[in-house]
Amino acid sequence: MGNLKNLVISSAFGIGHQGIDFFLKSLRKFYSDEVLFLVGPNDEKIKSLLAHHKCHYLEIKLHKHDVQLKRYKYYLEYLKNNEFNNVLCCDSRDIYFQDNPFNFTYKGSINFFLEGKKIKDCVYNKNWLIKTHGQETFENIKDKTILCSGTVIAKYTTMLEYLKLMEELVDKKKFKKSLKYLLTLRRDKSGRGCDQAHANYIGHNNLIENSHFYANEDGPIATTYYLKKILFNGKSELINQSGKHYLVVHQYDKRWDEFSYYVENFKKLNNV
Repeated sequence: MGNLKNLVISSAFGIGHQGIDFFLKSLRKFYSDEVLFLVGPNDEKIKSLLAHHKCHYLEIKLHKHDVQLKRYKYYLEYLKNNEFNNVLCCDSRDIYFQDNPFNFTYKGSINFFLEGKKIKDCVYNKNWLIKTHGQETFENIKDKTILCSGTVIAKYTTMLEYLKLMEELVDKKKFKKSLKYLLTLRRDKSGRGCDQAHANYIGHNNLIENSHFYANEDGPIATTYYLKKILFNGKSELINQSGKHYLVVHQYDKRWDEFSYYVENFKKLNNV
């Protein structure tokens, strides 16, 4: 498999072409292998942008609120028919790249990136886990550090295993809607991120062999929402506590007051 290409796989369905512009420009500054995006039937501007950056896309027909959970099914179908070396499965709207995401010697067959806060101390993750997997499962892993489902890197065969588990859990462990939504048949939007619960269930129960967890403070990928120290070098790159730049920066929009100057300067310095 040494001659196979790597793959970055994500979704742009329903977010608008502006939402992935920085993602694509920064990614293509450092990375030339395969990229696949899920798009909707009417995402013509996104399709043009993807074509400009030499990315592939897969058109799907879903309600935009269903994409976050259903995306794993489409990723799995695509990967079953296309073999790669390593795969980064990630979000798009709130990510930018400071280097090739595969420019690192990852220790695991699958690599998870921790957020720096315990599951029990985050109201969102606690809610998602209890309402999908139940109180007992929550109690078993509540003291574990949150791992982020928005950036997962694995070897091809291991990513297939992970996506299959995610698809099964999405299907079997439905988010339990609040009563007011059950009575009116409306969508309970608080459940839209519950794939995070499934990823934490998989990771913290060691359902996949040779899993490795990287700390937020000194790993290769930053999930900035709970990142304790926001540090930049002279190139306006976000750096970890070891002084090395992160390859991927995730959730930077949630800390925009701290990031805005450096992001704009990073864009200028790297012409992205």
